[in-house]
Amino acid sequence: MQTLSFIRPSRKLWLLSLAMAATPLLAQAQAQDPAEAAMTEPQVRALLTEKGYTRMDDLDFEDGMWETDATSADGNRVDVRVNPANGDIKAEALVSNFSENDIKAKLAAAGYSKVHDVDFDDGMWKAEAERADGNDVEIHLDATSGAIVHVEND
Repeated sequence: MQTLSFIRPSRKLWLLSLAMAATPLLAQAQAQDPAEAAMTEPQVRALLTEKGYTRMDDLDFEDGMWETDATSADGNRVDVRVNPANGDIKAEALVSNFSENDIKAKLAAAGYSKVHDVDFDDGMWKAEAERADGNDVEIHLDATSGAIVHVEND
């Protein structure tokens, strides 16, 4: 194993801090790939079928979630999203536990600034904001927990 003896101690600390800060971002980026998602397409289809959904059209992995148009158990056509990490199902008719101001506060607490264009659509909160590094991002949040599900550069 190669050591970093040629780097000054203060730089080593800085590099270590940078690597530690980047680790969650890299893990999140990897989780966005369907090959890395905890649930595969056949597993998502089986879960939706078990929950009473039929006629699933265009099941795609998009914005960190599995998405499809499906017929619900009550016969309505709905947009459905499935969280690949835990199997939570979100249908477009879902009512959120949070207000727009709640979402803005959650994002501010998570380190985002200039939060705008906050919208509840298809069972998910979406917002645009600026990261601490100055990059503009679009953020998707879970309607019931308020947890950040997906972040992408805007």
